[in-house]
Amino acid sequence: MATFRISEAAALLGVSADTVRRWVDAGRLTAERDEHGHRQIAGADLAAFARAQVGADGDGARSSARNRFRGIVTEVIRDEVMAQVEIAAGPFRVVSLMSRQAADELGLVVGVVAVAVIKSTNVVVEIPGHERVAGTS
Repeated sequence: MATFRISEAAALLGVSADTVRRWVDAGRLTAERDEHGHRQIAGADLAAFARAQVGADGDGARSSARNRFRGIVTEVIRDEVMAQVEIAAGPFRVVSLMSRQAADELGLVVGVVAVAVIKSTNVVVEIPGHERVAGTS
């Protein structure tokens, strides 16, 4: 079973290592000590914790889209008809193309907090460090 150091868990959850340590100390997240005394979190425990956090600070909106990335608008490029909006959401960069009218009505400018809501029928999943694609030789 995969285990994660505090810093790795923090990176995956998008929080600081100190936050993860506080969660462990408060009993919200289970961690065991390895042979060197370092705290490690079992992958299954981290996944369960992450799943419980999803939507914990939601705004009560109802939607069929489950992928919501709250972040800050870092760039808006407008032309006569379209707008390209870039949002930094934690370590993620989300770019959306929309009508200029929609961007104007939403007041999308650099520095505004926004939520990118994504519903996709095609999601690519990659495993870091694996060169071979499943199902190929």
